[in-house]
Amino acid sequence: MGQTWRASADGAVEVARRLADDVLFPAAVATDAADAVPGGHLDLLADSGLYGLVGSAAHGGLAAGAELVGSVIEALAGGCLATTFVWAQHHGLVRTLEAASPSPERDGWLRLACRGERRAGLALGGVLPGDARLRAAPLGHGDGWSVDGTSPWVSGWGLVDVLLVAARGPNDTLVWLVVDAAEGPGLSVHRHRLVAVDASVTVRVDFHRLVVPGERVVAAEAYSEARYNRPEVLRQNGFLALGVAGRCCRLLGPSAFDDDLVACRLRLREAGEEGIAAARAAASDLALRAASAAVVAAGSGGIVRHTHPERLAREALFLLVFGTRPAIQASLLKQLGGPAR
Repeated sequence: MGQTWRASADGAVEVARRLADDVLFPAAVATDAADAVPGGHLDLLADSGLYGLVGSAAHGGLAAGAELVGSVIEALAGGCLATTFVWAQHHGLVRTLEAASPSPERDGWLRLACRGERRAGLALGGVLPGDARLRAAPLGHGDGWSVDGTSPWVSGWGLVDVLLVAARGPNDTLVWLVVDAAEGPGLSVHRHRLVAVDASVTVRVDFHRLVVPGERVVAAEAYSEARYNRPEVLRQNGFLALGVAGRCCRLLGPSAFDDDLVACRLRLREAGEEGIAAARAAASDLALRAASAAVVAAGSGGIVRHTHPERLAREALFLLVFGTRPAIQASLLKQLGGPAR
């Protein structure tokens, strides 16, 4: 697309908006009906520099802070939620590698990741509360590890090169490993079919004593259920809903939803640990209401498959449960008039 599409830290939001409006949104209906997100969409995001959004400048990244990350996610999600969903998983690997101990191998991986030449998904089975769904144990010989169990929701299969895997380790630890995203001995997948963003190719990944070389362990920490509810993770996912809501606002034209969008965005950015669940719920509720209004405004054409209003309505439905937590669910049920949980 040329130099004008290359993002800088100051211009990342503008580049994301242009990509969303000029490329992703015009193709969003076709992407919604496709079996997988077009690789060309992800290539454009890589060429623009947005795969390096959270990477440090030393590794070719944009070193974006939380507010900038949220704004870029919102802009892209307003173009195509499925494409944004696959791309957003990648930043987990970049953040983890940036926090890891420096080494030539780690630095090489980071440079490739920030350029989007090595793309990552997330397999977070070990992070989930309760009994461990995914475990990692050191092998009795050498420095390798064996991974067993399941990660129930992994997006971007066939579109990513590696998975950042979080597994419970010995002595109540959480071990982070990088695994090639390919079926074979020790790794198999089962595809989920989703009501929306199905082109994200979301699968369940089953690990069967998968052997992982020791150098692919990038971090280890004490396991804590608090990680599952970290405000920064919940906040980032809320901007996906604001992206859908914002696109609905643009389809509707000036309305009271515009003020609601501004208020929801501010609430999401400012919410702390106590308020983040309610802020997330409010963002998802706004997306649902705005998408419903877009369907009504479109009339009978709004319920024809593979049109923007019905696509956005299904995406809003999806975002009611994606990345949810008990507190978010309870807040949403209260807003929707459902039973207390």
